[in-house]
Amino acid sequence: MAGREPTITDDDVLDVFRGATDPFLTTKEVSDELDLGRRGTYDRLTDLADEGKLERKKVGESAIIWWYPKALENNHT
Repeated sequence: MAGREPTITDDDVLDVFRGATDPFLTTKEVSDELDLGRRGTYDRLTDLADEGKLERKKVGESAIIWWYPKALENNHT
């Protein structure tokens, strides 16, 4: 990815999911936690999902929910 170096790492994003009490989160919820714009958050979440580090599902007309895959939970200590 060209451009400036991100100030929020992939681990920062994934830590939001690891520390969440809900089983899934919306883009807005992650965006609020990271103090990052919604579009930037959506792009980061999409990249992580494409890499297999997050799962996603479209619900309703335009909403997407995101979650940390159970298979990865045991690998992260």
